[in-house]
Amino acid sequence: MAEKRARTQDEPCIQIGEAADRTGVTQRTLRFYEERGLLKPPTRMEGGFRLYSQDDVDRVEQIKRLQSLLGLTLAEIKDMVEAEEVKEELRATARSDLSIPERISRIKKRIEVTQRQHDIISHKLAAMEEMKQDLEGRLEHNRATLAELDGQREEVAPAP
Repeated sequence: MAEKRARTQDEPCIQIGEAADRTGVTQRTLRFYEERGLLKPPTRMEGGFRLYSQDDVDRVEQIKRLQSLLGLTLAEIKDMVEAEEVKEELRATARSDLSIPERISRIKKRIEVTQRQHDIISHKLAAMEEMKQDLEGRLEHNRATLAELDGQREEVAPAP
């Protein structure tokens, strides 16, 4: 997994409570994401308090989007996040002075990790499409049953 860039002294950091408030998750959720490898272990103050950077806050926002928008599992999100880290590292170290074989290797790696992200999303979309088709079939069946029962009710209804 790619290493996150080192924090500079000037980069503002916030404590876990403020990070939780900014992201709309609980402090426990932040610790859970750290345990699962979704967040890198944060810098700590002398008293052991966790300090989060804007990159960490952005990562939590990304995790939330992947969960809510695509319904990805934490394992899938971890794969997506790790792939994004690899791409970021490749972009950060991209240099025009690299040899053609080195540039080709880097581009192949970017393709590989982007394909992995694409596959995760495609799998999720295919499952959602299957579920949608199943629901459409149920709706059609229920509407047909309702129409049939409405017709029978009219036949049985007493004359005024």
